[in-house]
Amino acid sequence: MSRIGKKPIVIPSAVNLTQEGQKIIAKGPKGELNFILPEGIIGKIEGDIFTVNPAVENKSGVSLWGMCRSMVANLIEGVTNGYKKELELKGVGYRAQMKGSMLSMQLGFSHDVEYTAPQGVTVTAPKPTSVIVEGIDKQKVGQVAAIIRSYRKPEPYKGKGVRYVGEYVRSKEGKKK
Repeated sequence: MSRIGKKPIVIPSAVNLTQEGQKIIAKGPKGELNFILPEGIIGKIEGDIFTVNPAVENKSGVSLWGMCRSMVANLIEGVTNGYKKELELKGVGYRAQMKGSMLSMQLGFSHDVEYTAPQGVTVTAPKPTSVIVEGIDKQKVGQVAAIIRSYRKPEPYKGKGVRYVGEYVRSKEGKKK
């Protein structure tokens, strides 16, 4: 039995949640998102509560139960509040700036690293050493933040690189004589 899957989802008054067969559509103040429930999962809207249950109590149905509940909860959270990831650049000369809708970063390479965010995700650089990724889709926001971080991951000897705000990078000791 899934502990996460058993929890009902309370639908806020600002969100309009509709179901068309296996497709769940959430409309809110920030926008609209949808998710298609896999076969073997049943979703029910009863008033202002949404519940997810497996159609059959077999391994595949139960294994997807909690994931589907989390995905629908993420839809509701995204259309009401949105998601935000903050990154910071550590290192001498490491900086980021916006050139129109494109993020341009100097990360110690001989060239600038440029990144254009996909539709539905906004990237801003309020300070030269910070980058903020915002959007309503949790997966897209996390993916864009991971792509930006992958250009120069934090290295363990000097701590230079792009990291999430609050991320702890374990430092290693250098060479000894």
